[in-house]
Amino acid sequence: MLVSMKEMLADAKAKHYAIPAFDVSNYEMLRAVLETCEEERSPALLQALGVDFNGKGLPILTAMIKEAAKHYTVPVCLHLDHATDFDAIRAALEVGFSSVMYDGSVLPFAENAEMTRKVVKIAHSYGATVEAELGHVGNAMVGNENDTVKNEDPEDSLTVPAEVVRFHEITDVDALAIAIGTAHGVYLKTPTLRIDRLDEITAVSDLPLVLHGGSGTPDDQVQAAIKHGITKINIFSDVVGAMNLGLKNKLNSMENPSTWPAFVFEEAGARMKEAVRTKIRVFGSAGRV
Repeated sequence: MLVSMKEMLADAKAKHYAIPAFDVSNYEMLRAVLETCEEERSPALLQALGVDFNGKGLPILTAMIKEAAKHYTVPVCLHLDHATDFDAIRAALEVGFSSVMYDGSVLPFAENAEMTRKVVKIAHSYGATVEAELGHVGNAMVGNENDTVKNEDPEDSLTVPAEVVRFHEITDVDALAIAIGTAHGVYLKTPTLRIDRLDEITAVSDLPLVLHGGSGTPDDQVQAAIKHGITKINIFSDVVGAMNLGLKNKLNSMENPSTWPAFVFEEAGARMKEAVRTKIRVFGSAGRV
């Protein structure tokens, strides 16, 4: 069944664990995440990115996820990740997303707050949850090479605690992604999370807090962030990397080019499930359903 992210994060916040939010771009990723969440009795927070919506991608991917959710007993949230325009957000809400993220993190504070406020008003009319971002989580090595930035310093765009209070008052947003030292994609060097900045934020705000760039972040730092207030952590590169490595191994060993997809994706599926299972256990969401 589909539920709102607000409901999921409230439980995570109350019980001091974090929910891994997995971007799923196709059937194989969706199946790996849902099967593992079911086995681990973890809430399933599924995310979709605009890059997967070309052509009829939005209605098809949404229909697939909504139908799949009926066949599992764990709660499922369908969340739009990193949307930057109203048309994409409204389209996602129309087809049934239960949560959306508006990412105005590169905008000046006032513009980010005003745009987020408008998104909240729209999304709440659909009964959907809204996540926003304050501060800016940049890119390391991401799947689109054009978006890879190799010289960003996370310290340059950390979330300012005092701005969190003002932002929440203006927007009435449901969850907030903050910048405390992570980056999207595959890290070029090991990150160092600013737990002290996280403490400063939780001291002035009770909003559910989100950490982007969870892939590749050391487990001990992730668990420290959860202990200090993070309730949702986004994961994409670790899972898609597991899929691609499994496919590479299989394709390089295949002699029959007409091998059926069920066999081609066998190793990829197993690797994805292991990556998903690891995050669920490290984040403490296993056994929460």
